Amino acid sequence: MKRRTFLIGSASGLSIFALTACTGPSPVPSISPSPSESPSPSLVPRPQAMHRTSWSKDPFARGSMSFTAVGATPADRTTLATPVQDRVFFAGEATSVELPGTVQGARDSGRRAAREVMAVAGADERIAVVGAGMAGITAAGLLRDAGYDIVVIEARKRVGGRIATVSDPDWPFPIELGPSFVRNSTASRLDEDLARAGVTTLPVPGGTETRTPAGDIAPVPAVGPDAVTEAIAWAAGQPQDVSVAVALVESGASDLSDTPGETGVSEVDWLDHAVAGEIQQLSGAEAGLVSAWFPPQAGTGDDTAEDGTWQGDRIVLGGYSTLVSEAAADLDLLASSAVRRIAYTDEGVSLRLETGESLGADRVIVTVPLGVLKTDALEFAPPLPFEHRGAIAALGMGVLDKVWLRFPEPFWDTDVTLWSVVGGDSGFQDWVNLEPLTGEAVLMGVVAADDALRLAKLGDDDFLAAALASLEPFALPVPEPTG
Repeated sequence: MKRRTFLIGSASGLSIFALTACTGPSPVPSISPSPSESPSPSLVPRPQAMHRTSWSKDPFARGSMSFTAVGATPADRTTLATPVQDRVFFAGEATSVELPGTVQGARDSGRRAAREVMAVAGADERIAVVGAGMAGITAAGLLRDAGYDIVVIEARKRVGGRIATVSDPDWPFPIELGPSFVRNSTASRLDEDLARAGVTTLPVPGGTETRTPAGDIAPVPAVGPDAVTEAIAWAAGQPQDVSVAVALVESGASDLSDTPGETGVSEVDWLDHAVAGEIQQLSGAEAGLVSAWFPPQAGTGDDTAEDGTWQGDRIVLGGYSTLVSEAAADLDLLASSAVRRIAYTDEGVSLRLETGESLGADRVIVTVPLGVLKTDALEFAPPLPFEHRGAIAALGMGVLDKVWLRFPEPFWDTDVTLWSVVGGDSGFQDWVNLEPLTGEAVLMGVVAADDALRLAKLGDDDFLAAALASLEPFALPVPEPTG
């Protein structure tokens, strides 16, 4: 986010751990085939295979995760989670106050919704669950175990929603198109549950290697994070909420030098770098849309251990979707069946499917993503209460996309797992190097907010060219220190 963007907005650690998992069509998020053989203009060799996501174009997700937009508050999430006439219940990461935008938040919301249903439902009632992501499957499993008659209705051909694991013979291990990490594992049991399911997770190694476009390794100064912290502190004392971008300008925190330093990077570049990492990637939205009163929080558990690893976060190698698919194994699941209308009365609910069929139930738990609720894809009759509609409108839906690249051998000479680029303009600022963890020359890159929306419009070749261009600093030999 360049400085002029801050000005326009005022007039009108790596954070890739925020991808969520709820429900969400048709094909899994825009999975691309192996790249064609057209020549690459990049210094980086062409990969053998690529997978990419386009969550903004996925009609069953309409984005990656919710965020608190300007004027919204965590109370909007509580409002969205409030049952309607004890017939319509809501779950999903967007209803989580403590852990929005996370798998754990989605699972917690499913448990909460199941408890709410059990508090009012009779023993022989039929409960419909719309969405087979983490929230929906969690709620359905608890209600089934309590003896209720459960049916899960899922628009996709698969379970998992925004948890999207791909097992491809061209890849040495399953790759995650949705969440790839267990955030703050010391405060959840996701990693333990994955271990019981036979899925490997590993601690995220501490430290990030940040390079300039010229390939220089650049120590990250505090100027960028300090400016963001100053802006948010200033905003906290204002009479009304403003965006992070406006706070940066109005507080004076963005009044930094644009003169390149010894590594060719200016203070403004470092501010852009911090905003991308601390705001855009955690929310999936530009800083001009994100509330400065309620900015996203990374939350890395117990920080760094003596060996340099981040104790709080673990990377999943082997199939995040196992958690959902195993829990869904014994459920009555109606897949490839998008729900288009939910009618509710004091007597029960009726669900109309895209196929024209209808299903009846006593109560329904709706776990579709916020991005879908913001559209007219799902109709409620009567319309949801004004408070619910207001909460849906107030909260934002962000976008964070991924690209996975597999190379025949590493073109890089670093064994650091987390990479970052400062001063680049490709849109891909951060990468995860899987080679130190798996022995395979596999990289995963992330792109967020407006860059994700822009790149989603590109075909595979142009998208790949942008990704490879961002990796050029790691293909260049590191210059020898001078002096």
